[in-house]
Amino acid sequence: MKINTDLLHAQQKHDPVTGSHVSPLYQTSTFVLPNFDEAVRLNQNIDQGFVYSRFGNPTVDEFERKVAHLEQAEAAVASASGLGAITLAVMSLVKTGDHVIFGDVIYGCTFALFTKILPSLGVAYTIVDTTNPEAIEAAIKPNTVLVYVETPANPTLKISDIEAVSKVTKKHEKVKLVVDSTFASPYLQNPIVLGADMVVHSATKYLCGHGTVTAGVLAGSKELIDRAKMPYLQCFGSVLDPFAAWTIMQGMKTLGVRMEKHCSNAMKVAEFLDNHPMVDKVYYPGLPSHESHETAKKQMKDFGAMMSVDIKGGIDSCRTVMNSVKVFSLATSLGNVDSLIQHSPTMSHFDMTLEERCKVNIFDGQVRISVGIEDVEDLIEDLDQALKSIK
Repeated sequence: MKINTDLLHAQQKHDPVTGSHVSPLYQTSTFVLPNFDEAVRLNQNIDQGFVYSRFGNPTVDEFERKVAHLEQAEAAVASASGLGAITLAVMSLVKTGDHVIFGDVIYGCTFALFTKILPSLGVAYTIVDTTNPEAIEAAIKPNTVLVYVETPANPTLKISDIEAVSKVTKKHEKVKLVVDSTFASPYLQNPIVLGADMVVHSATKYLCGHGTVTAGVLAGSKELIDRAKMPYLQCFGSVLDPFAAWTIMQGMKTLGVRMEKHCSNAMKVAEFLDNHPMVDKVYYPGLPSHESHETAKKQMKDFGAMMSVDIKGGIDSCRTVMNSVKVFSLATSLGNVDSLIQHSPTMSHFDMTLEERCKVNIFDGQVRISVGIEDVEDLIEDLDQALKSIK
């Protein structure tokens, strides 16, 4: 099946008792087991049935299977947030004495995980420009176990060539490639197909699409996902609530039509801003001027709906714009059907120092925009009037 059909039908479980068209919601913490021997068997083989919703739940299981199918992966595991899924991926691969490599432009809290938490556990790191596979190759050490890539990267939309990076990591048996593909969604990009070992999504964003839940999901081989589940998911307790999983699956049914409109709107907004007298620079991979434009064309179905904008006048101008918008909402998330705007240096990337941010083009005069599915003329008019408010 093609992707829009899969989004509606793949892995869907119709209720065998009532014939309910929409998959049932199993809002339960535990499951009644028929006898002692079956209780022992299922507790030791959690992928063969359900005993307790921290280990597995039919609603969450359906969501996981749907994401795995869309990403052409063997399995997936859901978590209570995108960062929960990232943590599962990373902690299931590293141990004291290991070394990891990650991109110079990544989500601020992921940056904090790598630079503040892992070193306290005896894990060393190297930051590289992951758009340069040769830089990754040069950074690999005998104790390297993980290369972590975010593409498109938050917030400057750098695009790393997943296939090229995977060719580097596959030369080293112990090194796994994990890709955060949140900005793209499975509709625009499939990192597993391009050679990644695991792909992670903040399902809070485009998969849900309506800003109603926080959730994450990690997909990959069954061996790697089983390792992330037991003991890591079991001990971390970062499990997804069944109602949240059910809600996301309702949102996923329209992922395709939403992404088409998101992308169409974003290109028009980017072109408008690129020619606006109050804008210094637009970071959007759909623009030929973007440093990663050709890579994005090669590995993505479309260019997505995220962009960042350097506004003339610095942080004071950003304040004016964010306080003046009427259609856009000032909010730190992304991927909603409605358009959002935020100030990355003080919101999503506050964990980085000024020097660390400026080194990778996250400037104080920069806003990040998540383009929604409204009428694009209204979005452009709103941004124009907000920019004209700058004194």
